[in-house]
Amino acid sequence: MKGLSWIKRRPSKKIWVGNVAIGGDAPIAVQSMTNTDTCDVNATVGQIKQLEDAGADLVRVSVPTMDAAEAFKRIKQQANIPLIADIHFDYRIALKVADYGVDCLRINPGNIGNEDRVKAVIDCARDKNIPIRIGVNAGSLEKDLQVKYGEPTPEALVESAMRHIDILDRHNFDNYKLSLKASDVFMTVSAYRILASQIEQPLHLGITEAGGLRSGSVKSSVGLGLLLSEGIGDTIRVSLAADPVEEIKVGYDILKSLGLRQRGINFIACPSCSRQQFDVIKTVNELESRLEDVSESMDVAIIGCVVNGPGEAKEADIGLTGGSGSSLLYKEGAKDHKVSNEQLVDELEKEIRHKIKLREQQINDKAGNQPVIQMSR
Repeated sequence: MKGLSWIKRRPSKKIWVGNVAIGGDAPIAVQSMTNTDTCDVNATVGQIKQLEDAGADLVRVSVPTMDAAEAFKRIKQQANIPLIADIHFDYRIALKVADYGVDCLRINPGNIGNEDRVKAVIDCARDKNIPIRIGVNAGSLEKDLQVKYGEPTPEALVESAMRHIDILDRHNFDNYKLSLKASDVFMTVSAYRILASQIEQPLHLGITEAGGLRSGSVKSSVGLGLLLSEGIGDTIRVSLAADPVEEIKVGYDILKSLGLRQRGINFIACPSCSRQQFDVIKTVNELESRLEDVSESMDVAIIGCVVNGPGEAKEADIGLTGGSGSSLLYKEGAKDHKVSNEQLVDELEKEIRHKIKLREQQINDKAGNQPVIQMSR
């Protein structure tokens, strides 16, 4: 069935990062991280807006210094979506951004300092109802664990995570989520599988330092896809050496492919062959570029010939089957009209945007027909 996922999510505790629910029955959140200089407020706010427009639910911002904390205050005042502060070593920075309204603190309790400092952060987070994200990374494991295991392993990652969890447990703090990241796909997947069976807190998924746009997208898709298909994961970041906006796009593509979330156009397109009656690749690429602003979910099938075209077009919201000189356009599974192969992109864009407007009008009409309930005083 179209749009249906057969994946059974792992039961987890629901927490709130600002107004975004993480875990439980909440949709899997998609996030990224700014790569601007945090002290450059305008640049950072601009990038956060770009990520928001791309569909980000959350954005993480590195706050390495007190100057960056002061800049974060101004950034937070201008942001429309929840912000996570990424903090290491100096617990005072965590306390400062908490005062400035941060929505979540990403810390490693192990590198914050002695337990009194960790307790100060935990007490502050509790008082202000700010969740914490514990981030364990294969590249920064504790030295004794490196000695014990000889190298990063899934078991080493889990042991590191459990140490941090023990600290939070000692202080009766359970408003947290957790990540276990490595650049190795199988190490990451194995670590998450182990931890998922031991705790009920929500899990943040990612393959860290995955690589460039193409290779990193593939590695992340394999790793996150394995975990998500098993119901593991409540929020994701695709870590790419690329424009952070691409991380959001790839994140949604992964979730769409598993039927876990829908956003934007889902193109069903053939890889093309000598049977194609128009340039499928060029058509799809141009449509993707033109329709990047569309957030509404819609299945659009673009098939270059009549072998698989009719079958795919009948299952899509809008479908196109290639023909000589002109191609046949389907709407809601039914044949509608022929389109000159020279006008395919323009016609498809027009039909897609028209359908979106009709949907919006139907929603507005339905809302307008709702009865007004007079509340008694």
